[in-house]
This record gives sequence, structure tokens and C-alpha cells, in this order.
Amino acid sequence: MTKLIYQYFFRGLITALPLGLTVYFSYVFLSWSESVAMQVIRPFIGKFYVPGMGLLLGVTLILLLGFLVSQRGAGKMLSLVELPFTNLPVVKNIYASLKDFADYFSPQRGQDAQQTVVTLKMPGQALEVVGLITRQRVDDLPAGFLQGDRVAVYLPMGYNIGGYTVFVPRDWVQPIDMPVEEAMRSSLFAWMSRTSNTTRPTQP
Repeated sequence: MTKLIYQYFFRGLITALPLGLTVYFSYVFLSWSESVAMQVIRPFIGKFYVPGMGLLLGVTLILLLGFLVSQRGAGKMLSLVELPFTNLPVVKNIYASLKDFADYFSPQRGQDAQQTVVTLKMPGQALEVVGLITRQRVDDLPAGFLQGDRVAVYLPMGYNIGGYTVFVPRDWVQPIDMPVEEAMRSSLFAWMSRTSNTTRPTQP
């Protein structure tokens, strides 16, 4: 009976934890955006401030910024704005990493830049490793890399943020029908089985 209660408790905890954390972080973000907006616009509108106006203002500003950077000539203006962030020591490394992360989700990414989930298998070996193709060609890499029909494959590590990037012949990889987000999530938890036919607790 104790074992059954233990299993039920942790199954309930595993179910509630992602929901609770999602709600909590959403609440923290919304509260922060509201407090910032209140300090910015309340001096101009006084008592006319209504809860939710901060979030609406933030969404509006983001849409306006997206419209502006989509116009011709916006690239040069953006480069001037980015100048301090791309030249200061330490700051430029942080900014470049965040920018690369944001660019990954950009809808304007070309087909050549899109990641593909693949299994990597060396000839003569039965071992398979799941990874993501992050580069479809190597001819534009610096001198010293092997040339030919090769691709870059990122191999994520389980239970932490990290991994390895390997450059291999294209015929070593086989695409699999899986979204990138699902593959990354599965890799994070070491591809633990989530099938419904897992062993059920024994009734007392």
C-alpha cells in the first residue's frame, strides 16, 4: 500500500509540476510587464490606466518594431543601434548568443538554414545517434575543414544544456519524421519511454 501511495504521489507531482511552473512564470512575466508599463505611461494618462494596458502596449511596440525592421534600409539603422553591443568585450558574446537564439525562430530563415532531425550512423556500426543538421554545406567554412558533400550535425546531451557538433559525410545521416522541438525535448530527458503500455503499479 505504501508503494502504491508513493507511485501515485510522484505521478501527480510530475503531472502538476509543468503546469504549475508554466502558470507561475507566465504570471511573473505579466506582472513585470504591467509594472514597467505602469511606471512608463501612467504619468501621461493618470487615473485612466486600466490593468492590461501594459501588455497591450508591449505587444503593440513589438509589432511596430517588427514592421520597422522589415522596411528597406532598416538593416543599416539596426547595425548602428547594435554597434555598442557588438564591440564591447563580454557584452558582444552575450548579445551574439542571444541574437543567434532569436534568429533561429525567425520566419525569414531560409530553407538551407532550417534544422532537420536525423539519425547519425557510421558505416559498419549498429550504433545510432539522434541529432540535428545545422549546416547543409561546408564549402564556406575556414581552411582546415574537410571538404566534400558533408553536413554539420548537432548532438544534444541529455539532462543539461549542451552537446557536440560533428561534421560528417551526408550519407552517414538519415532524416527522421520528427519536429525539432520534439527531438530536443526527448533528448533532454534521455529518450525515456512515454508509451501507455508501461508497467502499472501492482494493486494491493
